[in-house]
Amino acid sequence: MLDTVQPQVLSVLDACKFLGVGKSTLYEVIKQGRLKVRKLGKRTIIVRTDLEDFLASLPTFPVA
Repeated sequence: MLDTVQPQVLSVLDACKFLGVGKSTLYEVIKQGRLKVRKLGKRTIIVRTDLEDFLASLPTFPVA
């Protein structure tokens, strides 16, 4: 039985798909310093744990 391996890093486009936002929104969050990114050559990559930390930092709202 093979386990599904999740990538530990995401491209900006993959992070956008995961979050359901556009590139402009994601780059604004990055510019604000709310999401850490790293550079690998010319590529901007996002470590999965950094993305999870960002999601955990977002405010929650009670269900009506």
